[in-house]
Amino acid sequence: MAERTPHRRGRWLSGAIAGLLLLAAVAVVLANRDGRNARKRHLGDTAHATSLAIVTRGSLFSQLTSNGTLTYATQSYGSPYTIVNQESGTFSALPLPGRVISRGQVVYRVSNRPVILLYGSTPVYRSIFEGAVGPDVQQLNENLVALGCATRSELSPSSDYFGVETADALDRLQERLGEEATGSLEEGQAVFLPGRIRIASIRATLGTRAARALPIALATATRREVVTDLDASDQTEVAVGDRAEVTLPTGRATPGVVSAIGTVIGSGASGPTVPVYIKLERSGAAGRFTQTPVQVAITTATIKRAMIVPVDALLARPDGRYAIETVNPGGLHELVGVTLGTFDDADGSVQVAGSLRPGERIVVPDV
Repeated sequence: MAERTPHRRGRWLSGAIAGLLLLAAVAVVLANRDGRNARKRHLGDTAHATSLAIVTRGSLFSQLTSNGTLTYATQSYGSPYTIVNQESGTFSALPLPGRVISRGQVVYRVSNRPVILLYGSTPVYRSIFEGAVGPDVQQLNENLVALGCATRSELSPSSDYFGVETADALDRLQERLGEEATGSLEEGQAVFLPGRIRIASIRATLGTRAARALPIALATATRREVVTDLDASDQTEVAVGDRAEVTLPTGRATPGVVSAIGTVIGSGASGPTVPVYIKLERSGAAGRFTQTPVQVAITTATIKRAMIVPVDALLARPDGRYAIETVNPGGLHELVGVTLGTFDDADGSVQVAGSLRPGERIVVPDV
């Protein structure tokens, strides 16, 4: 029995040592696993639900978004055209609101004498006849050629002289209108406006006396435009020629371009505003909508090959800078510092610079 005792003690010690080694190995494994889990939970162990987005590279558009009103275009900064009467007599025919009138057509009648629309920027200020010279004569010559009352070889549309060729062409126009051919244009027989018009409202009353210098109607152009009031602080970011997208009441988007920026300061809910006018590239896309609310997005800058992430992915740091939480293929979360560039408010994205790669997964909060 005494001879077997050392053998049994040795076997017991060997087993104890093996057990300790096994416990140590298990402890190391558990410690490593806990460490990995801790690293995987880094910034992801939050009470807020999150999901993943992808870092992309492409063109980023800096846009200003606002509400606007779809209407018919007017002259500078929203003022309608005023049609002023220069004839004497009684209003015997007046146009209805909404009527579209083109060059050479009758706008209204005084004692049954037609007053026609001709295109030009110089208003009627005199009667013109053979021998007259001036910008109003040049406008008349241009209109007579455009209406087919004379060919360019017969009458130069750029000539400011009223010669026999002008008189002959004017005779043809008067005969076309069923009027006596006089070969001259009396002061009240025509209205000169920049182009085709749409009657917005009537100021005169049918059957009343037609006093000279009396405004009889307000008119707009026939093309469509959108007016939006931007915060005055955004005025420097917008320029004439900037591209725009207008979302119509139907939900359909149509392109436009900034055609003018007003100078009259208005008042909005958040402070001073400036009117911005947007010309629709396809006026017909607006259908019959008028004085209708629309959504406007004006592109103020385009950045090509930008590194783009959702704005929601930005994490504010205590030092005032920003970071993005990335997730590698193994599930490891890591904070990557970034520098911000251009924002696309309409798309909810932002240009960033930092140690990011296109296709990399990043954490964003669930909506």
